[in-house]
Amino acid sequence: MASQIASRLLRDQIKPVIKSVIYPIYEKRLLRQLDRSQTPDHVGVILDGNRRWAKNNFGRPEDGHRKGAEKIIELLDWCEEADVSIITLWLLSTENLNREAQELDSLLQIIAGAVDYLVAQKRWEIRPLGALDLLPEWLRERLAKAQEESKGCAKIVVNVAIGYGGRREIVDAVRDYIKTGINDHKSADEIADHLTIAEIDKHLYTKGMPDPELVIRTSGEQRLSGFLLWQSAHSEFYFCEAYWPDFRRVDFLRALRAYSQRHRRFGQ
Repeated sequence: MASQIASRLLRDQIKPVIKSVIYPIYEKRLLRQLDRSQTPDHVGVILDGNRRWAKNNFGRPEDGHRKGAEKIIELLDWCEEADVSIITLWLLSTENLNREAQELDSLLQIIAGAVDYLVAQKRWEIRPLGALDLLPEWLRERLAKAQEESKGCAKIVVNVAIGYGGRREIVDAVRDYIKTGINDHKSADEIADHLTIAEIDKHLYTKGMPDPELVIRTSGEQRLSGFLLWQSAHSEFYFCEAYWPDFRRVDFLRALRAYSQRHRRFGQ
């Protein structure tokens, strides 16, 4: 028994050393294999697994959320290296707003702090999107300030999806389209007759932006859960087993490699 414990401890000590040597070599190999002419301009990421990461590491949910927030800076660095110009990060869903009050308040504070930190870097343009009217007033004000202060810092446009739900977005887009028609003094028939895909596009939270070519989800879950339902009609999907706080550069490069090797048919 003692020898088995000693062997396990030695293995646990050696494993990180081996990884620290092998992964940089593997990353360089992935970079050589990557066709930069085929990398996506717009990437959507579902940052999933913070709470499960915390549980596995004997921490509180907010520990996982905090660790996940720290990972965002690394991701944006990797996106710059890969010439990604737009990234949409799903930080909080409309369903998440129903969480227990103490956890939700802590999560909102962490999100606000993360957004403030991104703005302070003066490298990226921050654009909040979602059903922002569902958020506390203090957070809406912080997000509006972040958007204003980061305007023009456009190495990458960073959409922070907070209080976001894909179904809610489509409902809001249709509602906004109808209200616009009413304000333009159009009849109900005229509004209905002019309802097209292109018109809905103009009223989405992401209006004016290209749809994401690649959507990444961490934590091993293989579903969208409502993320960019409309915009992802022709997106490629990549599902990663790692919880978001454990997401590595090598995982990101694997996602880009997988995307570059796919033949996109756009439904044809």
